[in-house]
Amino acid sequence: MQPAQRAHDVEPFHAMAFGDLAAALEREGRDVIRLNLGEPDFGAPTAVRRAMVEAMDGRPLAYTSALGTSALRERIAWFYRERHGVDIDPARIAVTMGGSAALDLAIAATVDPGTDVLMADPSYPCNRQIVTTFGGRAVTVPTSPETRFQLTADLVREAWTPETRAVMIASPSNPTGTSVPAPELAAICDLARDRGAWRIVDEIYLDLADAAPDGTRPRTVLAHDPDAIVINSFSKSFGMTGWRLGWAVLPEELVDPVERLATNLFLCPSAPVQHAALACFTPESLAEAEQRRLELLERRALMLAGLARIGLPVACVPDGAFYAFADVSSTGLGAWELAGRALREAHVAITPGRDFGAAHGETHVRLSYAASRDAIAEGLDRLGRLVATLG
Repeated sequence: MQPAQRAHDVEPFHAMAFGDLAAALEREGRDVIRLNLGEPDFGAPTAVRRAMVEAMDGRPLAYTSALGTSALRERIAWFYRERHGVDIDPARIAVTMGGSAALDLAIAATVDPGTDVLMADPSYPCNRQIVTTFGGRAVTVPTSPETRFQLTADLVREAWTPETRAVMIASPSNPTGTSVPAPELAAICDLARDRGAWRIVDEIYLDLADAAPDGTRPRTVLAHDPDAIVINSFSKSFGMTGWRLGWAVLPEELVDPVERLATNLFLCPSAPVQHAALACFTPESLAEAEQRRLELLERRALMLAGLARIGLPVACVPDGAFYAFADVSSTGLGAWELAGRALREAHVAITPGRDFGAAHGETHVRLSYAASRDAIAEGLDRLGRLVATLG
C-alpha cells in the first residue's frame, strides 16, 4: 500500500529539523538559546487562565456549533467594532481550531483544482502547502526590500494569470515582520476584486503592529474591503499558541460553505478553550496584551541593535509580529549552513530562509524576538562570536 500522492507532494517544514536538533542538544545538557520560535514567552493572559480553570469544573463540555459559540462570535464582533471601528455581523465569524484551520477552510472554500493563488515570496510556508493540498497552484511572487518583502498592486498585476482565483496577503508578515501600507493593501484588494478573485488577508499579527505617529492603531483590511476573507488567531497577540483557537471573518456567501466544511472536517472548536477565550476581551486582558506589545518593541530594539553590531543587516525594520529577517550574505555561508553551525557550535537556534521561499532562502535567516531580553542578548553575543570567525 502507498500513501496518497498529496502526502508525497507536501514539502517538509525544514526548520523543524533545527527544532529537533535543538531539543537533542538540550537533552545532552546544552544550554540552547531559541531564537527560532514564533511563540511569545508570555503565555495566556491571567484572566484567560482563570477562565480555563472555571471551564474545567466538571460541567458538561458538549460539542458547540461548527462555527463556534454565539457568545464568542459576538465578542469577536465587539472587538472589531471597538478596536477597528467596523461593524461585523457575528454570523460572518467562524471560530476555528487555530489560525491554521481558518486558512484550511478559506482555501477549501475558494480554490478549485487547477486554479492559482498569488502570494509573496517570502511568506509562511504552510500557505503554499494548503493551496497545493486542495489542488490549487501557489504562485509565489518574488519581492524585495524595496517593497518591504510584500506584494504591491503592480507585482500582483504582473503575476496575474487567467487562472488566478485568490490573492493571499499577510500583514504583518511571517518571516519579515513587515506590513503592507494601508493604501497599497487597498489597491491590491481593489485590483483582485475587480478581476473577480478572492482576497485572503492574514491579520494574525495585526494587533502586535506599531501604532501610527499620531497614536492610532492599524485597522483591519475590512475597513476598506468588507468582503475580504480575514484570518486571525488568539495565538500571537494573546500568547495562546498551544490553545489552538483562531477565527475567520467571511463574506456572507461563504458562511454556509465554510460551515459545511467545518462540520465535516473538524466538527467544532474546543469547547473549554472557547469559554476561556471570552476573557481575552475583558479590560484586564486587553491591557495585559497592550503591555506585552510594548515589551516586544523593546525586544525588537535589542534584536536590531545586536544584529547591526555583529554584521547581519536587516534591510526592512519590522513594524509588527516579532521577527527580524536578516541578510547573512556577508558571512560567506548560505543560510542553511549558517543556521546549522549556529546551532551546533554556538547553541543558538535560528530559522534559515529556505522554508519561506526561493527568492531569499539562501541569503536570509529569520530570528524571533519573542524570547526574553536575556535570551536575545545572550543569543546575539554567541552568534556574534561565530560570525566573527567567518566572512
